Amino acid sequence: MRIKAILAVLVLASAIQAQQSNPQTTEQQHAAMMKRGDAGMGFSHEKTTHHFILLKDGGAIQVSVNDSKDDTSRDHIRMHLSHVAEMFSAGNFNVPMFIHDTTPPGVPTMTKLHSEIHFQYQQTDSGAKITIATANPKALQAVYEFLRFQIDEHQTGDSLEITNNASGDAGSRDK
Repeated sequence: MRIKAILAVLVLASAIQAQQSNPQTTEQQHAAMMKRGDAGMGFSHEKTTHHFILLKDGGAIQVSVNDSKDDTSRDHIRMHLSHVAEMFSAGNFNVPMFIHDTTPPGVPTMTKLHSEIHFQYQQTDSGAKITIATANPKALQAVYEFLRFQIDEHQTGDSLEITNNASGDAGSRDK
């Protein structure tokens, strides 16, 4: 009986070591996140562009269609971001935790202080936008952490610096 237990431990240890010595590449992790994102959002990253903008009083999340004739994706963007604004206002950050397969930085504080953060949904010609605003310094830092994480994870190329321009960096990219 002891030999079986020892063998089981050795097999488990070998499996863990093999998994650690063969981690997913950055490309594989990004592809997996994009796949979860497409499922969680209801539209394709390939057909849309994401932007995350840091503003003096918070920030913005903006998603638009790549093809102005893609009404289906535009409507899905609007439905998704409208839902996200409601969930975030209620302190529910499950969607980004699902998409990224982790708790994004800033989320614990944003959850705790959600009543001091305002999430405003707005339709745009090509999709939708959520403007995030707070006067609470701790909440503001959490919003910045969250948005910087999104910029990095989605590989948008958006600025990590705080701007006064609510439209962000028009030259940013995302797929």
